[in-house]
Amino acid sequence: MTKPLAVRRSPVRVLPDPKRVIARPFFPGDDDRTDAVLHRVLSMSEERVEDVLAQLRRDFTGRHRHTEQIFADNFRRASHRLDDQPVSESRRQLIGAFFTMEYSVESIALFNPSIVPHPDQSGLSDGSLRFIVSLRACGEGHVSSIEFRTGTLDARNDVHLDPITPYVTTQQPVADKQYDQPRFFRKLTELGVYNPLGDAVLKRLDEKFTLEELEAAIAHVRPSPAFLDAYRELTQHMRWVAHSNYYLTFDEAIPLCERVIFPVTENESRGIEDARFVEFVEDDGSITYYGIYTAYNGFRTLPQFIQTRDFAHFRIYTLTGRCVQNKGMALFPRKINGQYWMVSRLDGENIYLLPSDNMHFWNESFLLREPAHPWEYVQIGNCGSPIETEAGWLLLTHGVGPMRQYQLGACLLDLEDPTKVIYHMPEPILAPDETERDGYVPNVVYSCGGLIHNDELVFPYAVADSSTAFASIPMDDLLSRMTSNGHA
Repeated sequence: MTKPLAVRRSPVRVLPDPKRVIARPFFPGDDDRTDAVLHRVLSMSEERVEDVLAQLRRDFTGRHRHTEQIFADNFRRASHRLDDQPVSESRRQLIGAFFTMEYSVESIALFNPSIVPHPDQSGLSDGSLRFIVSLRACGEGHVSSIEFRTGTLDARNDVHLDPITPYVTTQQPVADKQYDQPRFFRKLTELGVYNPLGDAVLKRLDEKFTLEELEAAIAHVRPSPAFLDAYRELTQHMRWVAHSNYYLTFDEAIPLCERVIFPVTENESRGIEDARFVEFVEDDGSITYYGIYTAYNGFRTLPQFIQTRDFAHFRIYTLTGRCVQNKGMALFPRKINGQYWMVSRLDGENIYLLPSDNMHFWNESFLLREPAHPWEYVQIGNCGSPIETEAGWLLLTHGVGPMRQYQLGACLLDLEDPTKVIYHMPEPILAPDETERDGYVPNVVYSCGGLIHNDELVFPYAVADSSTAFASIPMDDLLSRMTSNGHA
């Protein structure tokens, strides 16, 4: 038998903390319910308003950085129901509090991590690397969001996580400035929601249009009563696609561990899942961090693209093409022969490669691997972006086998033609041990990406869909097996 790989598990764990809460808008029902709450607050005496508000400040101010600003923002969300009625500043704050709720973003789990080098590598000792880990945080109702942790790998590749603060911060989206009409039309068609009623809207739009221009075009069209319901459904989908393209900006003074990308659009309403980030080298040598995550609205999954250079300013947009399906899309860290490449689990069962001349469009696919071993007979998929080595592209994979156990594997792809598999490991490189089997989903280890540092493969991985651990494997051990055995 082949000697087992020298896998070193770190003692460091990233555990969910239910005390990390965001303050999010809360509306208890329809407009009638909103009006009833407003009426009750407006009927309070000013003295009673001050008393209740003072107690709220005692109870909640220390739990959030800017409690008064949160109350002010949520007052504005309800103020259109007041018909310009004059309201004191204290009553505004109290009304905002009635339309605010706390949400524990990681009360259930903190898992499915990816890792990339931090943009700032200054001030480190020799042999060290500062990193960013993205994590899927899961809270009440199984709603997922993206959180971040930072830390360093030292010269021995020991993991040192930076301390986290008690605060968590979200941001509201800013709509994309302009939309491209051909891409917009194509996305609606791919989703199977476009019909000829939309022609009257699109012909009123230029090739580049804004959200305001889209709304004006929608309002201008007057379909006959027989088609009114169909038109309303179509325009709802139009707005849905438009709002799926947006920007988020965080105050750079806020630590990265506090920044949470929380579901803010309809297509993400049930969660943002399994972001796979990669450090991408552009044609000019500059670095952009790209990630693909799965947006879920309770009925449909939609791969979404996220782009940043500093993890403070994010652009989020939809991808287009017949291959933009299912989960688990991850971008290669650079172009290959002038093309972008993506790895994907296109059909939910096998691993595919997708080449494209344009990062927004993905219409071509190659089947890369099918389940070949018992530990992956149910399905296989990628564990993040491929990692470039001198021997080839190292692709971490996951396999699902008997008892729905998830284990991690690896394969090696040709550097110039990644559709060619040089070798794939017949056995898992990591399986749940006895300390990792139990949790929210038993018998699962899972990763969304690793990196190579100090001649070792270092990767964070989810433990039973509950917490996150770290492991490392010497690259000479891993690559020697892949390049000497000759099993493709």
